[in-house]
Amino acid sequence: MTIQQVLLLLLLWMWLPHLCHTEMLFRRTPDLRPKTFGGRASGNDGKAIHRQKRGWMWNQFFLLEEYTGSDYQYVGKLHSDQDKGDGSLKYILSGDGAGTLFIIDEKTGDIHATRRIDREEKAFYTLRAQAINRRTLRPVEPESEFVIKIHDINDNEPTFPEEIYTASVPEMSVVGTSVVQVTATDADDPSYGNSARIIYSILQGQPYFSVEPETGIIRTALPNMNRENREQYQVVIQAKDMGGQMGGLSGTTTVNITLTDVNDNPPRFPQSTIHLRIPESSPVGTAIGSVKATDADTGKNAEVEYRIIDGDGTDMFDIVTQKDTQEGIITVRKPLDYETRRLYTLKVEAENTHVDPRFYYLGPFKDTTIVKISVEDVDEPPVFSRSSYLFEVHEDIELGTIIGTVMARDPDSASSPIRFSLDRHTDLDRIFNIHSGNGSIYTSKPLDREISQWHNLSVIAAEINNPKDTTRVPVYVRILDVNDNAPQFAVFYDTFVCENARAGQLIQTISAVDKDDPLGGQKFFFSLAAVNPNFTVQDNEDNTARILTRRNGFSRHEISTYLLPVVISDNDYPIQSSTGTLTIRVCACDSRGNMQSCSAEALLLPAGLSTGALVAILLCIIILLVIVVLFAALKRQRKKEPLILSKEDIRDNIVSYNDEGGGEEDTQAFDIGTLRNPAAIEDKKLRRDIIPETLFVPRRTPSAPDNTDVRDFINQRLKEHDTDPSAPPYDSLATYAYEGNDSIAESLSSLESGTTEGDQNYDYLREWGPRFNKLAEMYGGGESDKDTS
Repeated sequence: MTIQQVLLLLLLWMWLPHLCHTEMLFRRTPDLRPKTFGGRASGNDGKAIHRQKRGWMWNQFFLLEEYTGSDYQYVGKLHSDQDKGDGSLKYILSGDGAGTLFIIDEKTGDIHATRRIDREEKAFYTLRAQAINRRTLRPVEPESEFVIKIHDINDNEPTFPEEIYTASVPEMSVVGTSVVQVTATDADDPSYGNSARIIYSILQGQPYFSVEPETGIIRTALPNMNRENREQYQVVIQAKDMGGQMGGLSGTTTVNITLTDVNDNPPRFPQSTIHLRIPESSPVGTAIGSVKATDADTGKNAEVEYRIIDGDGTDMFDIVTQKDTQEGIITVRKPLDYETRRLYTLKVEAENTHVDPRFYYLGPFKDTTIVKISVEDVDEPPVFSRSSYLFEVHEDIELGTIIGTVMARDPDSASSPIRFSLDRHTDLDRIFNIHSGNGSIYTSKPLDREISQWHNLSVIAAEINNPKDTTRVPVYVRILDVNDNAPQFAVFYDTFVCENARAGQLIQTISAVDKDDPLGGQKFFFSLAAVNPNFTVQDNEDNTARILTRRNGFSRHEISTYLLPVVISDNDYPIQSSTGTLTIRVCACDSRGNMQSCSAEALLLPAGLSTGALVAILLCIIILLVIVVLFAALKRQRKKEPLILSKEDIRDNIVSYNDEGGGEEDTQAFDIGTLRNPAAIEDKKLRRDIIPETLFVPRRTPSAPDNTDVRDFINQRLKEHDTDPSAPPYDSLATYAYEGNDSIAESLSSLESGTTEGDQNYDYLREWGPRFNKLAEMYGGGESDKDTS
């Protein structure tokens, strides 16, 4: 605690000596019935109003905040007039903070605060007190309510809501211009003393700014503060309570003030004269260079507009303001020529676009500079006398005739000679040519207006000393018409005359065309090459003519076709004419004149089927033949297809294992004795040298008798296959290597017969059938020979 706070507490102690020890006495009442004071009051109805007399009364308790003593802070004392001091009464305290913040002595009624109290947290506490009989626990007095108010001390300094403020004010502002207002707050009680009375002062920022002590408004203190000299200012403001007196608490904040720009500076060119150079060959629109005027202001206050206000090149150059860089770009307005003029002088002005009327006295807000532009000489290409040429020529001129001349010169002072040539991409047919020295264009092939009426050429002019430097010029050649084409029929005419036609009947209207294009327009005349007894031509004098018959009736049996030569001529000079021949067929017509048939062979055709019907019948026959051929081909293809296309054929097949067997020790291989003795077949044995494909339970078949014939054995096996449900449903070859048990003929080998001592009879061989006749002849014939010998 500071010395100022100790002094303040002492002053408060002197002013309020009763605050620290307040004893409220209860007045004894003889009974619990209410009693009244002596005073009376009247209500609205005129009746007397009685006020009840309370058994105890006291005023508010007051307590200083921020107590720093080691003992509990004494608040006050409660005492009932019924308390005789014998300890029979008990004081009870309830309400805000009772039992925790505030405690009461049950016997004496003394109230204490258990800890330091901050008024800024809570300014007052409302509690209720009651005195009860300790034995019966019955109240001896009604419960009453009282308030403990916390007296404020200056324990909070003023604070600003922001540690750093940012503000701005226009430069060149008058003294007293408001910048910003800062406001501090104090948590102390503003209604008690001067603890919350704040006074503002400036600690840093003088003499540029000042602050109003009561409001905290910061104002300018110096006139004509220039942003260009200094833009940023830092001002420190202090807020102090206790009215700014000694011992008051204080807080500070920082205000960063920026001077904003105003247009108080005119643009200035850094140089009074600027020199630029440009080649004379620069095209129109080329940028020569730039000029720039500096302005100390910023933003829109520094925006400048450039213009050319004077000089001898105002019509040759332009200047454009570039907004992003605030430069003036000088460009070429018209073509330059070093030989005509070599130096231009311009007067360029730069002016602010946004001028503040308040600062007119600082003006004028514009500046000028002199720009000198030097034109540099370059080797220029030749220049034609015209930008394009148009020549007209008749199509009947002779070869080598000059149709026109182009002229070009070297604009340089050296005046180099010029060479002319034609761009052959514009004259692929090489109809024209040009004289390389004088530029005369002449024909090298005949002209024909009807093929091409216009020829667009391109002539190239190049300096002899510098052939790479060239210039082109378009040359348009128009071919004028000459009457060199005779008129012809406009279209091909398919003309016919009916057999029943009458004289003077119109059978055809003809017209003509001409490739020529005379100035007066086309005019044609029609006539017959010779007098024709059958037809005539009547000119309509509108470039058309009518073909009429001269007699009645025509017969296609006599003459089926007439040829009529027609002469067509024009009226231009020289007159051109041609003869066109009309082919007129004689046809059979109905009563309305519609053609039915014009061929004489049509009369010989049978009256039955027409040609179209015969063609239709023939097409139908061809289609039927094609269908039959396709059907037969498909049927043959089906017959060639196998029953099973799968690779897994389940029929008996010959399998080649490509091995030699196991020799004599191989007892698991195929045993021929099994077939010789079917009774030995008990179980199917698996081979050890190959992997079996499928495993089936062997089918048990009855064994054949030992003396069964081969034929019976095969029939039996065949019957088994036919009745076997697991056998393939198609024909298959089953081979059985079995010779039978015995033969009545015994062995037929000649090796064994040589060892026999007696003769054998082979006559039984003849009884075996024709297959054994050969053997019977061989063995039987030998015996007969022996007998004859």
